[in-house]
Amino acid sequence: MSEVRTKIIALKNFMDEQIIGQDDLVNKLIITLLADGNALVEGAPGLAKTKAIKTLASAIKTQYNRIQFTPDLLPSDITGSDIYVAEKGTFEFCKGPIFANLILADEINRAPAKVQSALLEAMAERQVSVGGNTYDLPKLFMVMATQNPIEHEGTYNLPEAQLDRFLMYIKIDQPDAESEKKILKLIRREISEQKIGVPAMLDVNDVLLARQEAMKVHMSDAVEEYMVQLIMATRHLKEYDARMSGYIMYGASPRATLALDRCAKIHAWLQERDYVTPEDIRAVIFDILRHRIILSFEAQAEGGTTDDVIAQILKLVPLP
Repeated sequence: MSEVRTKIIALKNFMDEQIIGQDDLVNKLIITLLADGNALVEGAPGLAKTKAIKTLASAIKTQYNRIQFTPDLLPSDITGSDIYVAEKGTFEFCKGPIFANLILADEINRAPAKVQSALLEAMAERQVSVGGNTYDLPKLFMVMATQNPIEHEGTYNLPEAQLDRFLMYIKIDQPDAESEKKILKLIRREISEQKIGVPAMLDVNDVLLARQEAMKVHMSDAVEEYMVQLIMATRHLKEYDARMSGYIMYGASPRATLALDRCAKIHAWLQERDYVTPEDIRAVIFDILRHRIILSFEAQAEGGTTDDVIAQILKLVPLP
């Protein structure tokens, strides 16, 4: 095993010990980071979403910023703006909180579309344009946006164009009873020991090197064909099951195929394998596709969800 893979796996194990009961969230955040993507996390308050991204940032020697989205937030509150300096008689750009390595966009659906769209250029192009000038963001850059699934008053749905910029749409649930006990013990121990801070385990160069290594993971022609057929099934579902022909209004775009390819390779790499299996694809496909498939009114009327349709597609498309 390479040195950098050992470090990344050690980071994952450390985060699993700190973010108890949310192993899937930890795994998907690390995959998103290594895939040079952004994550949208949906879960009720108190499920360690903020702690997860703060722990990740602290353990990688990176700059972390939190942006609390509210209805009165302005785009310049995120990107920054030109400030007039009287002593010099000129305008100077004052960077906003988006200029960091890891960003927590907390309750992103609390702000209107014009504010949400301020993230769009940053997430897609890794740059910010203000006053006719363009400013590059750090080479290591990731946004983890959160939204609350149980309270919709005063919220704004994210437009499809912005949703598609998120590599993964991760849904998390409450921990089980055993995990709840471990959380209690962990917090009590941290209080009694007055534990503060998180040890830095990696630097930015380690993450960039890990990205390069993970992308070298081999994917056979058969597995690649399986992956492509899964995407094709979202666009031409009637060819696989005539009864579900009208369930999907819009299928996944080529961006979904590219995301699935990257994330499957990284998942295999984290499992200490140098080749991709169908199980790697199936492990990440829900998070890749659930926000990229638009269901028809017929499917919604029957109470169907995108996860239900993805699960059915996995049954319909034969394994290689």
